[in-house]
Amino acid sequence: MKLRTFLTSAVAAAAALAFTAPAALAQTAYKSEYRMSLVLGTAFPWGKGGELWANKVRERTNGRINIKLYPGVSLIQGDQTREFSALRQGVIDMAVGSTINWSPQVKSLNLFSMPFLMPDYAAVDALTQGEVGKEVFKTLEKSGVMPLAWGENGYRELTNSKHAISKPEDLKGMKIRVVGSPIFTDMFSAMGANPTQMSWADAQPALSSGAVDGQENPLFMFTILKLQTVGQKFVTTWGYMADPLVFVVNKDIWATWSKADQDIVRQAAVDAGKQEIVIARKGLVEPGKPLLKDIAGMGVTVTQLTPEQREAFVKVTRPVYEKWKPTVGVNLVEMAEKAVAARPKQ
Repeated sequence: MKLRTFLTSAVAAAAALAFTAPAALAQTAYKSEYRMSLVLGTAFPWGKGGELWANKVRERTNGRINIKLYPGVSLIQGDQTREFSALRQGVIDMAVGSTINWSPQVKSLNLFSMPFLMPDYAAVDALTQGEVGKEVFKTLEKSGVMPLAWGENGYRELTNSKHAISKPEDLKGMKIRVVGSPIFTDMFSAMGANPTQMSWADAQPALSSGAVDGQENPLFMFTILKLQTVGQKFVTTWGYMADPLVFVVNKDIWATWSKADQDIVRQAAVDAGKQEIVIARKGLVEPGKPLLKDIAGMGVTVTQLTPEQREAFVKVTRPVYEKWKPTVGVNLVEMAEKAVAARPKQ
C-alpha cells in the first residue's frame, strides 16, 4: 500500500513538473533587459518613437520585457551604417532603424531614397502602409530580422551656408555632407555638388568650421540643433526623398518570446509608430506649415520650390533614378510607382 501511494505521488509529481517546466524555461529564456539601438535621442521624433515603444511593451507585458534605449548608435560606437549587421548578429536586440542606414545591406531599402519618387506624405503612406511595405518587410525578414511597424524620420530638406538654392545650378561645386549610402553620392554629383560622406557626429563640427557648406536632413533637426548657429542660413524645401523608419527585433530574441508577448510587442510597435509619425510631421502638415515660419524667424532664408522649379531637379536626377532601378528591383520600383500614382491626392 505504501509502495502504491509512493508511486502515485511520484507520477503526480512528474506530471506536475512536465506541465510547469516549459513555462519555467520560457520565463528563464527572457533577458532581464533588452538593448534597443537608436540613432537619435528622445528629444527627436525618432528617439521618441523608440521610447514610446519601450514604455508600451513594459506596461503591456507587466514588466516581463524591459527595454533600455541606446541612442547615438552607442552599441556600435556611433557607426550607424553597421547597425543592421549588428542587429542580425545579436549585438543589438531591437531597433528603430533608418531605411537609409540599412540600405547598403538590404538593397531594396534604397527604394525610399530614389530621387523624387514620393512627392508628398500621401505617397509615403501609400508605400509604407500598402503592398510595397509588405514586400519590403518580407525582404527584411529573409535578411534576418523581424520587422513589425513603420515610423518616419521625414523628408530630407536642403540647408547651406552660401546662398538660396532654387535650381540645380545653384549647387554647383557646393560641398554637401551626405550619409554613407552610394545613391546620395550619385544624386548630389548629378546636381553638380561635391558630396562628402560623413557621420552626423562629424558633420556638425564640419559645418561649423566651413569644411562642408551644407547638408540635408528633416527640418526638426534644424530647429532642435539650431543649425543656423553653425552657418546654415539657407533652407530649401524640395521633398526629394523621405526616410521611413522600421521597428524591428532580432530574430533569435523574437523566438524566445511567447506568442502572446510577440503579439504585444508587435502591436506596441504599430501604436508607437503611428504616434511617432504624427510627431515627425508636426508643423509641416498644418495650414501655413508653421515649422517653416519658425525657421524663417531664426533669420534663415526659406525657399519653397514651385512645381516648375522642382521639375528641374527631377530631370537632372532622372539618370540616377534609372541607374538604381535594377539595384532596388525593377518590379518593386514599378509597384511603388503605381502605388504613388493611385494615392489619394492632397
